[in-house]
Amino acid sequence: MLTLLNLLSAVALLVWGTHIVRTGILRVYGTALRRLLGQNMSKRPLAFIAGILVTAVVQSSNATAMLTTSFVGQGLMTLVPALTIMLGADVGTALMSRVLTFDLSWLSPLLIFLGVVFFLSRKQTRVGQMGRVGIGLGLIILALQLIVEAATPITQAQGVKVLFGSLTGDILLDALVGALFAMVSYSSLAAVLLTATLAEAGVISLPVAIGLVIGANIGSGLLAFISTNMQNTPGRQVALGSLLYKLLGLLLIIPVLEPLAHWMDSLNYDAQTMVIGFHVIYNSLRCAILLPTTGWMAKLCSALLQPRPQAQREAGPRHLDPAALSTPSLALANATRETLRIGDIVENLLRAMLNVLRGHQTAVTQEVRQLSDEAEALYSAVKLYLAQMPREDLSDQDSHRWAETIELAVNLNLASDLIERMLRKVQQQKTSQRRSFSDVGLEEMAELHTQLMANLRLGLNVYLSGNPDSARQLLKAKRTFRALERRLAHAHVSRLQRKVVQSIETSSLHLELIADMKRMNSLFCASAYAVLGTADTGALLAEANQETP
Repeated sequence: MLTLLNLLSAVALLVWGTHIVRTGILRVYGTALRRLLGQNMSKRPLAFIAGILVTAVVQSSNATAMLTTSFVGQGLMTLVPALTIMLGADVGTALMSRVLTFDLSWLSPLLIFLGVVFFLSRKQTRVGQMGRVGIGLGLIILALQLIVEAATPITQAQGVKVLFGSLTGDILLDALVGALFAMVSYSSLAAVLLTATLAEAGVISLPVAIGLVIGANIGSGLLAFISTNMQNTPGRQVALGSLLYKLLGLLLIIPVLEPLAHWMDSLNYDAQTMVIGFHVIYNSLRCAILLPTTGWMAKLCSALLQPRPQAQREAGPRHLDPAALSTPSLALANATRETLRIGDIVENLLRAMLNVLRGHQTAVTQEVRQLSDEAEALYSAVKLYLAQMPREDLSDQDSHRWAETIELAVNLNLASDLIERMLRKVQQQKTSQRRSFSDVGLEEMAELHTQLMANLRLGLNVYLSGNPDSARQLLKAKRTFRALERRLAHAHVSRLQRKVVQSIETSSLHLELIADMKRMNSLFCASAYAVLGTADTGALLAEANQETP
């Protein structure tokens, strides 16, 4: 029982180490990896090499699969280069299995020690995050050693010998057992190393070991396909294509398995070396042979997995991919796109408000209520999405962008609620009291509304671009709005002095709406302060001095 517990804990340590390496690398080089994988790699060799390199960096083909399926799901990459990258990832993980079979017992404690020192001393810096990666690499090497050590007593058990003795080289049965190995250990690399250990101990023959290795590759494909179950159809198509390629590899090797095993037996190498060598050569040849077929495979996967017809709620988020949370730059880009959707909804609400003021539609229609609900739903989704990101591990730039995004989402949601309240006030004025604005007063409100719409668009542009010049232009527009608001308020008071009946009847509502627009304008212009707070703090001081009465 203790031996089994040791094996399970070693597998868990391997999974945790892989997670630490992947998240650490993505937090430091996430933008560069996104740029490398996200571009449309029309040349297959380039995409193939990219898959090898990225897998070597993140130490996991599953991590590469997660990145690739996420990019395809986001529309940042087409299916053909994604499948090519997945073939490269298979070669990359095979090469890493060869590297990790060397005697690296000295490397694990060194990496863990140095990683802890750098991570704890400089946690928020790039060096600190690389220390985190060092900890993960040390844990991976340690976990692989523990898996081999924990599996050794198991291989000597009589029941296990009987179980493996029943494997007589039936490639389909061996592949099934190997796939189960990979799924239980959550790593094809661990399954391959365990297979090599069994072959070295003489528990299984070389043909059986070959079948287990092939099955381990299929198991990793199944894991990737299962993990994309909650993603959209394009992302699942990538995982399906990768799995089909692994199954094709099984079909390709069946005719040559027996002569291949006899030839390998004639070589003067130990069993472990031959198993690992077969893993590398098998994946390399399989992927090289299948590389020209990615276009056909993309068509097949598109035919097998078609988008399920469903009515998508407009209020639901479209870009908040949970799989991207481990890549801060990508997750923040997703949140940015969703926040800009809230801005579009607020702009539609402002248009509806102008129609209500001019009497072109009922004050609070079903469309207005729906728009307000959509803004609230998107705001809640963005807020919860950002809350799932660990802020302590974000870089300074990403942390600042995180704060900008949540602040803008809050401001836009407040503006949405404010517009709905304003419309209800207008509805009450028109339906209950049967009163309407004067023609002059209505034109003044329309003029203020036009400036408010322009400031909303400019504020969204400033948030998106982060340009200091645009931010200063937004602050200038804010001052222009305030001057216009004061002038129109004074003009309304002048009409009261002249005892204009319509102005007297709607005075309270008129001034309240102007005050609400003033507050809304401040919400729209807040993005300027976030930009100038990092680019030019002097501009904020100048702005504060100009606004001081």
